[in-house]
Amino acid sequence: MPRKRSTDDGDELLARLGSLTAQARERAKLQRTQVELAIALQRGMLPRDLPAAPGLHLAVRYAPACHGLNVGGDWYDAFALPEGLVGLCIGDVQGHNIEAAAFMGQVRAGLRALASVTSEPGELLARTNELLLSLGSDLFATCTFLRLDPATGVLESARAGHIPFIWATADGKSGVVDDQGGPPLGIEPGMEYPVTRHRLTTGGVFVLLTDGVVEGPSLSIEDGLDQVVRLAGIAAVAGLEAHALAAAVIKGAESVGHEDDAAVLVVGLDGPGAWLSDRWGALKPGFQP
Repeated sequence: MPRKRSTDDGDELLARLGSLTAQARERAKLQRTQVELAIALQRGMLPRDLPAAPGLHLAVRYAPACHGLNVGGDWYDAFALPEGLVGLCIGDVQGHNIEAAAFMGQVRAGLRALASVTSEPGELLARTNELLLSLGSDLFATCTFLRLDPATGVLESARAGHIPFIWATADGKSGVVDDQGGPPLGIEPGMEYPVTRHRLTTGGVFVLLTDGVVEGPSLSIEDGLDQVVRLAGIAAVAGLEAHALAAAVIKGAESVGHEDDAAVLVVGLDGPGAWLSDRWGALKPGFQP
Protein backbone atom coordinates (compact mmCIF):
# COMPACT_ATOMS: atom_id res chain seq x y z
CA MET A 1 0.00 0.00 0.00
CA PRO A 2 2.70 2.58 0.83
CA ARG A 3 4.34 1.87 -2.55
CA LYS A 4 1.02 2.45 -4.30
CA ARG A 5 0.56 5.78 -2.51
CA SER A 6 4.05 6.83 -3.50
CA THR A 7 3.31 6.00 -7.14
CA ASP A 8 0.07 7.96 -7.02
CA ASP A 9 1.84 10.95 -5.50
CA GLY A 10 4.50 10.80 -8.19
CA ASP A 11 1.89 10.66 -10.94
CA GLU A 12 0.08 13.65 -9.44
CA LEU A 13 3.32 15.61 -9.22
CA LEU A 14 4.16 14.83 -12.84
CA ALA A 15 0.68 15.87 -13.90
CA ARG A 16 1.03 19.18 -12.07
CA LEU A 17 4.46 19.80 -13.58
CA GLY A 18 3.07 19.05 -17.02
CA SER A 19 0.24 21.53 -16.48
CA LEU A 20 2.61 24.23 -15.24
CA THR A 21 4.92 23.62 -18.20
CA ALA A 22 2.04 23.95 -20.64
CA GLN A 23 0.93 27.20 -18.97
CA ALA A 24 4.48 28.57 -19.09
CA ARG A 25 4.71 27.74 -22.79
CA GLU A 26 1.43 29.53 -23.47
CA ARG A 27 2.58 32.60 -21.56
CA ALA A 28 5.91 32.60 -23.38
CA LYS A 29 4.09 32.30 -26.70
CA LEU A 30 1.81 35.20 -25.79
CA GLN A 31 4.76 37.32 -24.70
CA ARG A 32 6.64 36.59 -27.93
CA THR A 33 3.54 37.55 -29.89
CA GLN A 34 3.28 40.82 -27.98
CA VAL A 35 6.94 41.62 -28.59
CA GLU A 36 6.66 40.78 -32.30
CA LEU A 37 3.55 42.96 -32.57
CA ALA A 38 5.27 45.87 -30.82
CA ILE A 39 8.33 45.61 -33.07
CA ALA A 40 6.05 45.47 -36.13
CA LEU A 41 4.28 48.60 -34.86
CA GLN A 42 7.60 50.36 -34.38
CA ARG A 43 8.94 49.52 -37.81
CA GLY A 44 5.62 50.24 -39.52
CA MET A 45 5.47 53.72 -38.00
CA LEU A 46 9.01 54.73 -38.97
CA PRO A 47 9.41 56.54 -42.31
CA ARG A 48 10.31 54.37 -45.29
CA ASP A 49 11.76 57.24 -47.31
CA LEU A 50 13.83 60.25 -46.31
CA PRO A 51 13.45 63.66 -47.99
CA ALA A 52 15.96 64.65 -50.66
CA ALA A 53 17.47 68.05 -51.41
CA PRO A 54 20.62 69.17 -53.24
CA GLY A 55 23.62 68.66 -50.97
CA LEU A 56 21.57 67.16 -48.14
CA HIS A 57 22.83 63.91 -46.61
CA LEU A 58 20.57 61.99 -44.23
CA ALA A 59 21.21 58.57 -42.69
CA VAL A 60 19.35 56.64 -40.03
CA ARG A 61 19.86 53.49 -38.01
CA TYR A 62 17.38 51.86 -35.65
CA ALA A 63 17.89 48.87 -33.36
CA PRO A 64 14.71 47.88 -31.47
CA ALA A 65 14.98 46.26 -28.08
CA CYS A 66 13.98 42.65 -28.57
CA HIS A 67 15.27 40.95 -25.44
CA GLY A 68 12.57 39.63 -23.15
CA LEU A 69 9.68 42.07 -22.97
CA ASN A 70 11.72 45.27 -23.31
CA VAL A 71 10.08 46.86 -26.32
CA GLY A 72 10.37 50.62 -26.26
CA GLY A 73 9.08 53.58 -28.19
CA ASP A 74 12.11 55.25 -29.79
CA TRP A 75 11.54 56.86 -33.16
CA TYR A 76 13.03 59.17 -35.78
CA ASP A 77 11.41 61.09 -38.61
CA ALA A 78 12.35 63.33 -41.52
CA PHE A 79 9.89 65.03 -43.88
CA ALA A 80 9.54 67.91 -46.32
CA LEU A 81 8.14 71.24 -45.15
CA PRO A 82 6.83 74.19 -47.20
CA GLU A 83 9.28 76.51 -48.97
CA GLY A 84 11.91 73.81 -49.40
CA LEU A 85 12.57 73.32 -45.69
CA VAL A 86 13.06 69.92 -44.04
CA GLY A 87 11.77 68.75 -40.65
CA LEU A 88 13.90 66.34 -38.62
CA CYS A 89 13.07 64.79 -35.27
CA ILE A 90 14.00 62.02 -32.91
CA GLY A 91 12.34 60.94 -29.68
CA ASP A 92 11.73 58.37 -26.99
CA VAL A 93 8.50 57.34 -25.25
CA GLN A 94 8.60 56.43 -21.55
CA GLY A 95 8.08 52.72 -20.99
CA HIS A 96 9.06 49.42 -22.58
CA ASN A 97 5.91 47.68 -23.73
CA ILE A 98 3.38 47.57 -26.53
CA GLU A 99 1.60 50.65 -25.15
CA ALA A 100 4.84 52.64 -25.49
CA ALA A 101 5.19 51.52 -29.10
CA ALA A 102 1.61 52.55 -29.87
CA PHE A 103 2.01 55.91 -28.10
CA MET A 104 5.13 56.52 -30.17
CA GLY A 105 2.97 56.34 -33.28
CA GLN A 106 0.56 58.90 -31.83
CA VAL A 107 3.39 61.30 -31.00
CA ARG A 108 4.98 61.01 -34.44
CA ALA A 109 1.68 61.36 -36.29
CA GLY A 110 0.60 64.30 -34.14
CA LEU A 111 3.90 66.11 -34.62
CA ARG A 112 3.78 65.63 -38.39
CA ALA A 113 0.19 66.87 -38.56
CA LEU A 114 0.92 69.95 -36.47
CA ALA A 115 4.02 70.71 -38.57
CA SER A 116 1.63 71.54 -41.40
CA VAL A 117 0.25 74.33 -39.19
CA THR A 118 3.56 75.61 -37.80
CA SER A 119 7.09 74.34 -38.32
CA GLU A 120 8.70 76.77 -35.88
CA PRO A 121 10.39 74.26 -33.55
CA GLY A 122 9.44 75.79 -30.21
CA GLU A 123 5.81 76.38 -31.12
CA LEU A 124 5.54 72.95 -32.72
CA LEU A 125 6.71 71.17 -29.56
CA ALA A 126 4.40 73.31 -27.42
CA ARG A 127 1.40 72.38 -29.57
CA THR A 128 2.39 68.71 -29.58
CA ASN A 129 2.62 68.83 -25.80
CA GLU A 130 -0.95 70.15 -25.55
CA LEU A 131 -2.17 67.53 -28.03
CA LEU A 132 -0.67 64.67 -26.03
CA LEU A 133 -2.16 65.99 -22.80
CA SER A 134 -5.59 66.03 -24.44
CA LEU A 135 -5.26 62.29 -25.17
CA GLY A 136 -5.29 61.55 -21.44
CA SER A 137 -2.45 59.04 -21.54
CA ASP A 138 -0.20 58.33 -18.56
CA LEU A 139 2.81 58.14 -20.86
CA PHE A 140 5.15 60.95 -21.88
CA ALA A 141 7.80 61.43 -24.54
CA THR A 142 11.09 63.23 -25.03
CA CYS A 143 11.81 64.75 -28.43
CA THR A 144 14.16 66.95 -30.43
CA PHE A 145 12.83 68.75 -33.51
CA LEU A 146 14.97 70.54 -36.10
CA ARG A 147 13.95 72.70 -39.05
CA LEU A 148 16.62 72.84 -41.75
CA ASP A 149 16.93 75.12 -44.76
CA PRO A 150 19.12 73.11 -47.16
CA ALA A 151 19.69 76.17 -49.34
CA THR A 152 21.47 78.12 -46.60
CA GLY A 153 22.43 75.46 -44.06
CA VAL A 154 20.56 77.34 -41.34
CA LEU A 155 18.98 74.99 -38.84
CA GLU A 156 16.72 75.77 -35.86
CA SER A 157 16.18 73.28 -33.05
CA ALA A 158 14.13 72.77 -29.88
CA ARG A 159 14.32 69.98 -27.29
CA ALA A 160 11.65 68.51 -25.03
CA GLY A 161 13.49 66.61 -22.30
CA HIS A 162 15.64 64.79 -24.84
CA ILE A 163 19.42 64.33 -24.69
CA PRO A 164 21.38 66.96 -26.67
CA PHE A 165 22.73 66.16 -30.10
CA ILE A 166 26.30 66.10 -31.43
CA TRP A 167 28.06 68.40 -33.89
CA ALA A 168 31.30 68.03 -35.83
CA THR A 169 33.07 70.03 -38.55
CA ALA A 170 35.48 69.04 -41.29
CA ASP A 171 38.28 71.07 -39.64
CA GLY A 172 38.38 68.72 -36.65
CA LYS A 173 36.10 70.44 -34.13
CA SER A 174 33.29 68.51 -32.43
CA GLY A 175 31.17 68.56 -29.31
CA VAL A 176 27.77 68.34 -27.68
CA VAL A 177 25.33 71.11 -28.57
CA ASP A 178 24.85 73.42 -25.59
CA ASP A 179 21.25 74.59 -25.75
CA GLN A 180 18.36 75.18 -23.37
CA GLY A 181 15.75 72.45 -23.59
CA GLY A 182 12.24 72.25 -22.18
CA PRO A 183 10.40 69.49 -20.27
CA PRO A 184 9.20 66.23 -21.86
CA LEU A 185 5.96 66.20 -23.85
CA GLY A 186 2.75 65.16 -22.16
CA ILE A 187 3.49 66.08 -18.53
CA GLU A 188 2.45 69.70 -17.87
CA PRO A 189 0.35 72.17 -19.90
CA GLY A 190 1.57 75.58 -21.03
CA MET A 191 5.22 74.61 -21.46
CA GLU A 192 7.66 76.63 -23.59
CA TYR A 193 10.55 75.26 -25.64
CA PRO A 194 13.47 77.61 -26.43
CA VAL A 195 14.87 77.58 -29.96
CA THR A 196 18.55 77.50 -30.89
CA ARG A 197 19.99 78.38 -34.30
CA HIS A 198 22.81 76.53 -36.03
CA ARG A 199 24.42 76.32 -39.46
CA LEU A 200 26.23 73.48 -41.20
CA THR A 201 29.32 73.78 -43.39
CA THR A 202 30.60 71.46 -46.08
CA GLY A 203 31.48 68.15 -44.45
CA GLY A 204 29.95 69.10 -41.12
CA VAL A 205 27.43 66.82 -39.41
CA PHE A 206 24.82 66.74 -36.69
CA VAL A 207 24.12 63.44 -34.93
CA LEU A 208 20.74 63.03 -33.24
CA LEU A 209 20.26 59.98 -31.04
CA THR A 210 18.24 58.39 -28.25
CA ASP A 211 19.61 57.53 -24.84
CA GLY A 212 19.74 53.83 -25.72
CA VAL A 213 22.80 54.69 -27.81
CA VAL A 214 24.78 56.37 -25.06
CA GLU A 215 23.55 55.35 -21.60
CA GLY A 216 23.27 52.07 -19.71
CA PRO A 217 24.74 49.86 -16.99
CA SER A 218 28.10 49.67 -18.74
CA LEU A 219 28.37 53.29 -19.83
CA SER A 220 27.46 56.65 -18.29
CA ILE A 221 25.67 59.17 -20.48
CA GLU A 222 28.68 61.51 -20.34
CA ASP A 223 31.04 58.79 -21.56
CA GLY A 224 28.51 57.68 -24.15
CA LEU A 225 28.15 61.19 -25.57
CA ASP A 226 31.95 61.57 -25.61
CA GLN A 227 32.18 58.35 -27.58
CA VAL A 228 29.80 59.70 -30.24
CA VAL A 229 31.60 63.06 -30.28
CA ARG A 230 34.86 61.24 -31.12
CA LEU A 231 33.19 59.17 -33.84
CA ALA A 232 31.56 62.23 -35.40
CA GLY A 233 34.81 64.19 -35.31
CA ILE A 234 36.76 61.39 -36.98
CA ALA A 235 34.04 60.92 -39.61
CA ALA A 236 33.91 64.64 -40.46
CA VAL A 237 37.68 64.98 -40.80
CA ALA A 238 37.93 61.79 -42.87
CA GLY A 239 35.02 62.80 -45.09
CA LEU A 240 33.06 59.62 -44.36
CA GLU A 241 29.52 59.33 -45.69
CA ALA A 242 26.59 59.91 -43.35
CA HIS A 243 25.59 56.25 -43.65
CA ALA A 244 29.03 55.11 -42.45
CA LEU A 245 28.85 57.40 -39.43
CA ALA A 246 25.31 56.27 -38.54
CA ALA A 247 26.42 52.63 -38.73
CA ALA A 248 29.44 53.30 -36.51
CA VAL A 249 27.32 55.11 -33.89
CA ILE A 250 24.72 52.34 -33.68
CA LYS A 251 27.51 49.77 -33.50
CA GLY A 252 28.97 51.65 -30.54
CA ALA A 253 25.64 51.29 -28.73
CA GLU A 254 26.56 47.65 -28.09
CA SER A 255 28.99 48.82 -25.39
CA VAL A 256 26.16 50.41 -23.40
CA GLY A 257 25.20 47.08 -21.85
CA HIS A 258 21.41 47.22 -21.70
CA GLU A 259 18.40 46.17 -23.75
CA ASP A 260 16.86 49.53 -24.67
CA ASP A 261 15.95 50.81 -28.13
CA ALA A 262 18.61 52.73 -30.02
CA ALA A 263 17.98 55.26 -32.80
CA VAL A 264 20.40 57.48 -34.74
CA LEU A 265 19.78 60.26 -37.28
CA VAL A 266 22.80 61.83 -39.02
CA VAL A 267 22.43 65.13 -40.90
CA GLY A 268 25.07 66.48 -43.26
CA LEU A 269 25.02 69.26 -45.84
CA ASP A 270 27.27 70.36 -48.69
CA GLY A 271 27.49 74.10 -49.18
CA PRO A 272 29.27 77.32 -48.22
CA GLY A 273 29.25 78.94 -44.81
CA ALA A 274 30.54 78.26 -41.32
CA TRP A 275 29.12 76.16 -38.53
CA LEU A 276 27.51 78.72 -36.25
CA SER A 277 25.35 78.81 -33.18
CA ASP A 278 23.65 81.67 -31.38
CA ARG A 279 20.59 81.25 -29.23
CA TRP A 280 17.81 83.55 -30.49
CA GLY A 281 20.28 85.95 -32.06
CA ALA A 282 22.05 86.71 -35.32
CA LEU A 283 24.39 84.03 -36.54
CA LYS A 284 28.00 84.84 -35.79
CA PRO A 285 31.33 83.38 -37.01
CA GLY A 286 32.68 80.53 -34.95
CA PHE A 287 31.14 78.05 -32.54
CA GLN A 288 30.35 79.26 -29.04
CA PRO A 289 30.13 76.23 -26.72
